[in-house]
Amino acid sequence: MRQIVTIIILSSFCFGIQAQNRVQHTINSNWGFYKGNADVDDQDISWHDVTIPHSWNVDDVMDDEPGYYRDTACYKKDLYIPSEWKDKQVFIIFDAIGINADIYVNETLARSHTGAYTSFNVDITDYIDFTEDGNTKVRLFIRANNTFTDDVAPLSADFTFFGGIYRDVHLLALDKVHFRMDQYNSKGVFWNTPKVSEKSVKIVLNGAFSSKLAKMKEVSVEHILYSKNGEKVLSHIEAYKNNGNETTPFSCKIRLRKPELWSPENPNLYRLVSRLEVDGKIVDEIENPIAFRWFEFDAEEGFSLNGEPYHLVGASRHQDYENMGNALDDALHLRDIELLKEMGGNFLRIAHYPQDETIIQACDRMGILCSIEIPLVNAITQSEAFFNNAEFMLREMMAQYYNHPSLIIWSYMNDIFLRMPVEEGTAEYAPYLNSANQLFTRLDNIIRKNDPYRYTMMVGHGGGSVYKEAGLIDIPQLFGWNIYTGWYGGRSSRIGATLDRRHELCGDVPILVTEYGADADIRIHNFDPDRFDKSVEYATDYHVEYMKAFYERKFVNGMMVWNLADFSSESRTETTPHVNAKGLLTIDREEKDGYRFYKAIIGDKPYVGIGSKEWNFRTDLAKEENAGFVEQPVQIFSNASEVELTHNGASLAKKETIEGIATFMVPFKQGDNQLLAKATINDVDITDQADIDFTIIPKKLKSESLPFEELNVSLGDKRFYTDYIRHENWLPAQEYISGGWGYIGGDVYKMESTNRHSYGSDINILNTDLDAIYATQIEGIEAFRFDVPDGIYTLTLHFAELRSDIEREELAYNLDDENTGNNVSVKRVFSIEVNGQVVIPHLSNKEQLIPEHATSFKMKSEAKNGNGLIVTFTPLEGKTILNGIQLERIR
Repeated sequence: MRQIVTIIILSSFCFGIQAQNRVQHTINSNWGFYKGNADVDDQDISWHDVTIPHSWNVDDVMDDEPGYYRDTACYKKDLYIPSEWKDKQVFIIFDAIGINADIYVNETLARSHTGAYTSFNVDITDYIDFTEDGNTKVRLFIRANNTFTDDVAPLSADFTFFGGIYRDVHLLALDKVHFRMDQYNSKGVFWNTPKVSEKSVKIVLNGAFSSKLAKMKEVSVEHILYSKNGEKVLSHIEAYKNNGNETTPFSCKIRLRKPELWSPENPNLYRLVSRLEVDGKIVDEIENPIAFRWFEFDAEEGFSLNGEPYHLVGASRHQDYENMGNALDDALHLRDIELLKEMGGNFLRIAHYPQDETIIQACDRMGILCSIEIPLVNAITQSEAFFNNAEFMLREMMAQYYNHPSLIIWSYMNDIFLRMPVEEGTAEYAPYLNSANQLFTRLDNIIRKNDPYRYTMMVGHGGGSVYKEAGLIDIPQLFGWNIYTGWYGGRSSRIGATLDRRHELCGDVPILVTEYGADADIRIHNFDPDRFDKSVEYATDYHVEYMKAFYERKFVNGMMVWNLADFSSESRTETTPHVNAKGLLTIDREEKDGYRFYKAIIGDKPYVGIGSKEWNFRTDLAKEENAGFVEQPVQIFSNASEVELTHNGASLAKKETIEGIATFMVPFKQGDNQLLAKATINDVDITDQADIDFTIIPKKLKSESLPFEELNVSLGDKRFYTDYIRHENWLPAQEYISGGWGYIGGDVYKMESTNRHSYGSDINILNTDLDAIYATQIEGIEAFRFDVPDGIYTLTLHFAELRSDIEREELAYNLDDENTGNNVSVKRVFSIEVNGQVVIPHLSNKEQLIPEHATSFKMKSEAKNGNGLIVTFTPLEGKTILNGIQLERIR
């Protein structure tokens, strides 16, 4: 029974005191790991030492073997519990295990958990046989699996389903009276701010505490509010009668005058400390972040924050990193949010699942608004078990992430009709749509009942007609659209018309663009870019078009780039196999030009950046004979109105920035080239420098001013490719020019069954890391000629059979529903001669030229009598092919 209510307004300065009765620390070290299934008492297996976070899929998702280990693995650890804890409640907290887990304590099953992306706890108190002094050993055994099952989301997705204990594990000791632990592993206290203004804020607190005491006690619940400077500004205390061994709910309403409002520009974050006191002693204490802001999404006027119109621009984020899978420590999670903030982003879509709480804690502190979602992706299963698991995931997510002021949207579906298990026009189609409607109505109602102060959102793809037909657009308060106009189909210049159609489709439901992006492989450049060429230049043009369209349309409530960083997607192929390359950062968090573009147009700090500065060694062909330079365009990104570029100390020009970009034609010279970009913003001078080693290939290979050294040529495309590992530049092929080099005869290979690729293949070429080279070719080539000086050379020929009938898994990310690939094998046999000598008499794709595998031949060749080198391809059956060719002078 509630006894007393007091509210005290204070102005004294103090720091929160950590209660001595709550002890929590990680237990990440010294775990044993076994990749396979094992019994809890199995003594005959070999355990490997690992440290948590840990995933068993770090390596196999990146190899050339299709698929990765989706099965069972086991972990074990011995804990030593001190005798001083005999009067406490002891818990193990797992921040996440992928995907399902059984937790055994002293060989007894203590808890099972379904779902890879939320935390859960295990009360191990009753499994501890405390001694009078010293430590008591407790053995943990965890059987985990990331196996596919119809009843657990996600069923499929464009990301890797890593297995493992991939987030922290904690040991927690609590007093017998403590804040509730059995409500989906929440903190036991929840806050809401139903009324916020510049003058005052109404704070509503709800929660519960548990007692394992045998008799009735009076328990005081105190809430203390601290400002960001540590000032104690408000205290509220109430007393309750607890009957012992029960859970007691509590609630209160308090008001704060003249709150400091929270925004991305001024993330004024308060601390809410909640304490339990029994017999004058603090027995438990927890802390939650709290902040005061109000916001609104509008179908016509867009988003507003604290009463002012506000442009939401940010990115989505996946939780993995190069060579680590998803087993990241806090510093790497935190770094991603720092990079988003540094870019100028004010919104993070935590996709497509709840992520480490470090992420949203950083959003609270740094001022980044966010959404979070459960992993209902691509399809659903029409079963009550699937529905119940989805509801359980939602309730866990809400309980665990509720007390974060940066969070403004709960989301619960992404592209759910992308990979439907039923076909339109069949008897199963309408019931499937109806099931989806029932499930999402159920989930939306749960959110609105438990949190009426945030918005609900679903996310769809494509033209949207199926979402309209299923009645899904009318369920949530917001609808997000994953739009790839200009990437998977169409032209990026049509994005404005696409947005207008989505707006019309949704009517009074506010819309956001929750995904948009284009692959950008920092090794690939194209000064005349094409859709799907994976070049840095195409991706930049794409982002420019999207942001122009956004700023012209108030009804678009926000824009979220897909993705902040490249991420693992095992089934992906093309130039970066097993990686989705749409990130503004690489998978190891190096900047791409897309990131520089956003720093220029949304960043709030003075900025100038030279585009593609990581391309610090280059090769290109002289356009004129005896030319001492080669011109290439260089983009400068800046939020200044004007920038200047100097080349080797000489000013090229001053240019106005348009959409944050100024483009200069730079006359690169042989050898060292220094670029210096300069700008002035608010009387502050800023600069950026790039040093580029440039190699000019003369138009005539017998040039005396530029002696020939080497040439690497990619056939069948028009892209520059830089191999940073081998320090090699590959040039796009040209038709033969007398005195120079090039191919004779043949046609650029293009898949017949796609309108996506203008050249080349989208398959993963095995046994190589030069996928971009092997994925394109000239078919029907007659010869390749180098008019080089006399000498000894190393000649390397590269082949890959791109036509095959090998069946591949349908790709979950194939957003235009296009059937890519040829799926038609051919037979080809041809011979190869070098300067008239047969070097390979029968190259056959039924023998040594294995389809979809890289095959190369390296040989010494001599150019003599002024005839250069000519490689001749003679068809014996079918057409000849050549994917790449390299020539290097030895002497």
